[in-house]
Amino acid sequence: MSIKAYNLHYSLMKTPNKPLILFLHGFMGNINEFDEAIELLSGKFSFLIVDLPGHGKTQVLCGDEYYAMENTAHALINLLDELKITHCFLIGYSMGGRLALYLTIHFSKRFTKVVLESASPGLATEIERLERVKHDAQIARKLARSVAKEDFANFLLNWYKQPMFGSIKNHPKFDIMLKNRLKNHPLELTKSLQFIGIGNQPSLWKELKANTQPILLLAGEYDKKFIDINTEMAKICKHAQLKVVKHAGHNIHLENTEEFVRTVQEFLIDET
Repeated sequence: MSIKAYNLHYSLMKTPNKPLILFLHGFMGNINEFDEAIELLSGKFSFLIVDLPGHGKTQVLCGDEYYAMENTAHALINLLDELKITHCFLIGYSMGGRLALYLTIHFSKRFTKVVLESASPGLATEIERLERVKHDAQIARKLARSVAKEDFANFLLNWYKQPMFGSIKNHPKFDIMLKNRLKNHPLELTKSLQFIGIGNQPSLWKELKANTQPILLLAGEYDKKFIDINTEMAKICKHAQLKVVKHAGHNIHLENTEEFVRTVQEFLIDET
């Protein structure tokens, strides 16, 4: 697949002799998703951050199938090749975590250590996937009706009422996150939801069992659903370890940035 299928918007912050981390944001995120974490990590790492298809300033130049996980993964590998990055660390949040796991399984030699924040291997059964596709289609219709900025802002406020996000709306930096989310276009987000949403992605449960790359699984203490999912992931993959982060729901890197950074840094630089 040619990189010409995309105009990927990215930022490469390279420091000589500092290992590189590729960050993948979550649904409705963008290139600014990990700004605070990157600032705290900047003394020890280099960084590559990307607007994923359907988000930020990245443009999909071909058909809608290029929003899907497989094609997106190939686009990211092509980008690494273009930038002459042979291997790096990989951190993905939520949707970006699902994509990161796909990359880890299918391009394992490119990623030395992987951090999956509030992520999953997808849904295990066809029935679950079909039900989720229907559910996501309803959300996509709501997004499509939210083109006006005020309507989109109301959609986001309702989105973050979901239990997995805990009390994120009370976080002092919630408004900054909301402002970044509003940089996205609702119609582009619908394509992302329809093609890389959890109902449409390939299930990775079986492949996870055979994974040999070191993986750190992160789940917030208020996000019971993803604690359960990640507990199961750690059981079936002997190279994965789970850390439940205090004082956080689904969005750990926002709600408890310092603990997120400390945990990630210890995992990535541990040579034992």
